[in-house]
Amino acid sequence: MMKFSVCMSVYKNDNATDVQTALDSVLQQSVAPSEVIVVIDGVISEELARLLSKYEDENKIRTILIPKNRGLGNALNVAVSAAQYELIARMDSDDICLPSRFEKQLECFAQDDSLSIVGGSISEFIDTPDNIVAKRECPQTHSDIYRFMKVRCGFNHVTVMFKKTEVLRAGNYQDYFWNEDYYLWIRMMLCGCKFCNIKDVLVNVRVGKEMYARRGGWKYFHSEYALQCFMFEKHIIGVIRFIMNVVIRFLVQIMLPDNIRGFMFQKMFRKSLK
Repeated sequence: MMKFSVCMSVYKNDNATDVQTALDSVLQQSVAPSEVIVVIDGVISEELARLLSKYEDENKIRTILIPKNRGLGNALNVAVSAAQYELIARMDSDDICLPSRFEKQLECFAQDDSLSIVGGSISEFIDTPDNIVAKRECPQTHSDIYRFMKVRCGFNHVTVMFKKTEVLRAGNYQDYFWNEDYYLWIRMMLCGCKFCNIKDVLVNVRVGKEMYARRGGWKYFHSEYALQCFMFEKHIIGVIRFIMNVVIRFLVQIMLPDNIRGFMFQKMFRKSLK
């Protein structure tokens, strides 16, 4: 199997127990990573600092400190730049990889070396991993993902494994409020990168009411609007699709209260398992 890196970012609000669960799910894979990079984005709790120090002392992870919090996009930019290997897997600090996640993704790259990104499905849980409430699948083929990207993001960010050289060719991760992943995939599209998603669930993702609150508000809408403008300027979408995308996002992100937005995400944008 090919060697690969895993990149994760932590910050002050991360729970040490959740981070430990996430790291253990990465380290206990059927195919273990060659390195795990954890970017510490600003000041973190003493408990989390002790946990990361313990893992680093055991040579399980490598940490990189950013003294002042700079946001996920900047943290991932640092992590990708520091990775030693061509293949890099993304991981969030409070989610759980399924045991064969990396093995399945490596098989895809072995079968088709022209691939730039391989993602997969997620299941979403509340409180405990056995309380799975929804599943999100993305289009699987390159052409279907490209079409879907004109409407919504075509990957579950936490599941992706990608080639470092292709990400750097597109300009690496950049600071883009809550859309650092979507913005990167669009730039990779413009570079002609080849995409793929696996239908299998690769990661169990922790969700809650606060997640839906973060998906709304003027700051989030402005980020989404700027992204739609970028796609329009680059001729990825036409004027009708641009107007439709902006209107839908305004209604969902500005007009709807959090509880209704959460209901829509679970019932319309996810496959409910309840």
